[in-house]
Amino acid sequence: MELKWKTCIRAGTTVLILYLLIRYWGVCAGMAKTAFGAAMPLFLGCAVAYVVNILMTFLERRVFQKQTSPAMEKLRRPFCMLLAYVCIVCFAVFIVCMIVPELLSCVKILIDQLPKALAEIYVWMEDNFQISGLFTEENKLFTKDALDIRENLMKALNILFNGVGGAMGAAVGIVTSMFSKAVTLMIAVIFSIYLLAGKEKIGGQLTVLIQTYLPERIEKNIFYVLRTMDESFHSFIVGQCMEAVILGCLCMGGMLLFRLPYAAMVGCLVGFTALIPVAGAYIGAAVGAFMIFTVSPVKAAVFIVFLVVLQQLEDNLVYPRVVGSSVGLPGIWVLAAVTVGGGVLGVGGMLLGVPLAAAVYRLVKQDVKKRQT
Repeated sequence: MELKWKTCIRAGTTVLILYLLIRYWGVCAGMAKTAFGAAMPLFLGCAVAYVVNILMTFLERRVFQKQTSPAMEKLRRPFCMLLAYVCIVCFAVFIVCMIVPELLSCVKILIDQLPKALAEIYVWMEDNFQISGLFTEENKLFTKDALDIRENLMKALNILFNGVGGAMGAAVGIVTSMFSKAVTLMIAVIFSIYLLAGKEKIGGQLTVLIQTYLPERIEKNIFYVLRTMDESFHSFIVGQCMEAVILGCLCMGGMLLFRLPYAAMVGCLVGFTALIPVAGAYIGAAVGAFMIFTVSPVKAAVFIVFLVVLQQLEDNLVYPRVVGSSVGLPGIWVLAAVTVGGGVLGVGGMLLGVPLAAAVYRLVKQDVKKRQT
């Protein structure tokens, strides 16, 4: 077999690149991390554009659908895009306005009651276990004879904070981080608008590039993988949103039926956190139980029992019909995807894990079926 110069050059280049990557792995990893951080607004913009495109496409099929004039045809895309962004922003503002004020109110109630409760616990433990000997006079936060709340809180603050400098540094760091995240989000939204405005043109350009520089077999495989991932992510997002709305409405209706406090707010919270598969509803349940506990511990227990029963009904009746059938991923792999995704990327990994696992599951299933025939 005769060796060609192109084959030798490709093999030599590949070996050289592998050597450089292994030899200077730290430098390469640092450069990759820097590049990924710099491109993060663009990746976030692609994610925003993908989510907004689902709603925008839905609106485009129903707004100005029968209009044939060129002027109305040109206005349909900007109008539907603006309406999609407005709907998403209004939903986010509604959730924040429903949850945050009530949550802050519950935290304030807890803070007001906490010193008195701690003092009573200390008195009970002193009467039964004589724990005062474990503390020196300088470190005592609560004493049996002096239970002044302000004095105790000032002692706690003096112990926790060593000076104003650390607090100022932390404040500057928080402000800088918030400003950086705000700029990143703004760039991502602007980039998503450009993507949505010219999605057909950009898609056509990418298709031409793939068809020009890649062999036909690889080109078909790439398009097949992209279509499968798009179907999985689209089905998951639509199904998960529908499931969250259903669960939130059922939770609010049940709380109103049992006369539990914060029904509307907790229903919105449970529905919103249900966007995270498997674990989301339980996160909302924990926060809701904490808020109801500030009103009545008995009602908090009733709420927990009610939500556990509701979650079981939802997992066995609603979720398989709304999300499970559309994603096509068995329950055990859903749990595995949420666990691994959450461990790698946190909450974002929980959201991305299920549709990504569903796409991989479908691709492997089709490949196995093709090889067996």
